[in-house]
Amino acid sequence: MGIMNVENAFILAAGKGTRLRPYTDHCPKPMVQIGGRALIDHIIDHLSASSVRNIFINLHYKGDMIRNHLATRTDVSITFLNEDTLLDTGLGIKKALPLLQGNPFFAVNGDAFWKEMLENDKPSILELLKSKWDDENHDLVLALQDIKTMHLTEGVGDYDIDENNIAARNKEKQGRYMFTSIRLCHPRLFENTPDQPFSFLHLMDKAEAAGKLDAVTTQGQWHHISTAHDLEAVNRAYSEGVL
Repeated sequence: MGIMNVENAFILAAGKGTRLRPYTDHCPKPMVQIGGRALIDHIIDHLSASSVRNIFINLHYKGDMIRNHLATRTDVSITFLNEDTLLDTGLGIKKALPLLQGNPFFAVNGDAFWKEMLENDKPSILELLKSKWDDENHDLVLALQDIKTMHLTEGVGDYDIDENNIAARNKEKQGRYMFTSIRLCHPRLFENTPDQPFSFLHLMDKAEAAGKLDAVTTQGQWHHISTAHDLEAVNRAYSEGVL
């Protein structure tokens, strides 16, 4: 059980972020700022701290802003993949698989913001995912957030975890946990998937049906920056030092 290192990660950054208007009228969602820094920088900070060295980012809406902004980062190697038309969350990652060297990799949505709780040597979310990984039995391990802890932004009950620690998607969205978009997945998860746009959600269900899905629950705070209210609430908490 467990994996020593994950060198590759994919950040989904191509979406238009229409629900985050007016902030996304002039910049892509991963470029909105929390605490005076672009959201995508916070994500890359976490990945770099977990020894990720190669990051792949898909671009579409105002993608040049992301490309130019990240040009000065030297702590990781960044490769951009342009999407002339949106490929959705499944095909967008699938197109990068030839670059991912056949090994497990992290994937994160470009609108995820999280703050770790590392007191008492608690592991980070990414380290938890690595410690949970079992290459024989896992194609996908998800990071889930207990919606009871989400006081700033709205939680959606995507998953439940039963008494045997088995994660199952709650299709009525009435579960206890929300999928954070932070995940560790194996390229084989994409076998026999279409070459047309498809949602990563299909792969989550596929892994669950095959008994190849697992999950960890986060120790700190995580928020999906989806709306203007989300962004403003998280920034207010950040400035007040409660996040």
